[in-house]
Amino acid sequence: MTMTTASVLTRAHDGVVDEPDPGARARRRSFTAEYKARILEEYDALPVGSEERGALLRREGLYTSHMAEWRKARDAGACEGLAPRPKAKRSPEQVELDKLRRKNERLEAELARTKLALEITGKAHALLELLSEGADSDPKPKP
Repeated sequence: MTMTTASVLTRAHDGVVDEPDPGARARRRSFTAEYKARILEEYDALPVGSEERGALLRREGLYTSHMAEWRKARDAGACEGLAPRPKAKRSPEQVELDKLRRKNERLEAELARTKLALEITGKAHALLELLSEGADSDPKPKP
């Protein structure tokens, strides 16, 4: 038993149990178009490869990938690309409607497969009947 395991067991017996705080979960950050434009302008004004660029990114808690994405959006002429993508708020009825549509599509596909299987089974049955009738009508060989 490791020291960590022993301390957890001891604390659990004392009535103290470490549970993660559900409110401490990380949230995805979103940036306004103005902030992105300002930081990108400030970043591009600094000399390439300079320590000031790294300091700016550390100060703002950003990565070079942010700069690359924001620059690509800016160069594409998409000011909307700099804005955070809003998530559409859907009502409970819309969520349920989408769920029912997906279920309906799934069930329709299952029904189509079942119909195809029944059609194939019917054709196989008809073929076997023909073979059976043909076997019965053959003349018996003479001894």
